[in-house]
Amino acid sequence: MNAHAGLAAALRDAVRALDFGAGAYGVNGVHGAHPSLDLAVAVFARGRTPLWANVLFSREHPEGIVADIDDHAHAVRRIRFERDLQDAGGRSVAWLPGADWSRLVFAPLWGEGPLRFVAPYPASLLKLMVAVGVGLAVDRGRCAWPADLVEPMITVSSNEATDEAVALLHRVGAVALLHEAFARFGLSTLRLDDTTPAGGWRNAQGAGVGHIHMTAWDTVRLLWLLDDGAPNAPWLAPGVAPLLQPATRDALRGALARQQLHEILSSSSLVGVPGWVEGIPARARFAHKTGSTESYAADAGIVEDGDLHYIVALTSSLGRRWAPHPRCATTWRLPALGAAVHRIAARA
Repeated sequence: MNAHAGLAAALRDAVRALDFGAGAYGVNGVHGAHPSLDLAVAVFARGRTPLWANVLFSREHPEGIVADIDDHAHAVRRIRFERDLQDAGGRSVAWLPGADWSRLVFAPLWGEGPLRFVAPYPASLLKLMVAVGVGLAVDRGRCAWPADLVEPMITVSSNEATDEAVALLHRVGAVALLHEAFARFGLSTLRLDDTTPAGGWRNAQGAGVGHIHMTAWDTVRLLWLLDDGAPNAPWLAPGVAPLLQPATRDALRGALARQQLHEILSSSSLVGVPGWVEGIPARARFAHKTGSTESYAADAGIVEDGDLHYIVALTSSLGRRWAPHPRCATTWRLPALGAAVHRIAARA
């Protein structure tokens, strides 16, 4: 077993040990099928080759599958990613308890292969893509860095700031810049489709679920490009221009580092809630963005804890529907998974 495979096996075992498919949990329902989780990690150790892995679970893959990623960290192979979907009423119907996937038609997102994975909507993790788009516009001289928008959009997940930031992207022609950058850097599953010039990005505005997508592995690789302490991205040719200029990258990284919502893979925002479970330790520097709705929970960021340095990304169908307390964004099993990932990365 090579080192990448060892990391993947440890991550898959950690998800299995938390028994996400078991019976009832949360206060609003019972799982009729295994929830979907897309988990990716890249670990950096000084003087050593980076390690990475991506594991995926769903009702179709309850034991988990290990994504096929080559030795240069290119895109996932042999998995067909399909788009999430909403019904005419704007509901995320794929994730409702009792949803019958045999009666749902999922459109292709990216990739080919014998295995399919329906990619859960990233919820407010999408605001990371919006911020990158803003950064691209800044670097091309189309606008100044709008700290008054980016800071609340990232640190407290302000929807109002996101409305304005999306409108800004349209006003300066940066939506096309963003998708061109994703194509240039091989991040094919990152999509911010069908947003509107008025700043619309939600279901009711013709965007949202089924239009905006992020898979965990491509999100890890996006953050790799924003991490000045990470080694050169191995899937890129030498000399490729950076995604963002250093000053812009640092401004975005700073906003991620000032994150105030620690409620998914980390849980320090929830200390004192009955049943509290520790996630990624509070002592660690976790520069990240979260997302949660009734149907979804996502979290992705850069972790530094002494000599430990890694990137983690998670998207899932474990939204507030499965939360054990009104203050929680998801089940306690996700911070427990965050703690497990931290231990695994330290051993790796």
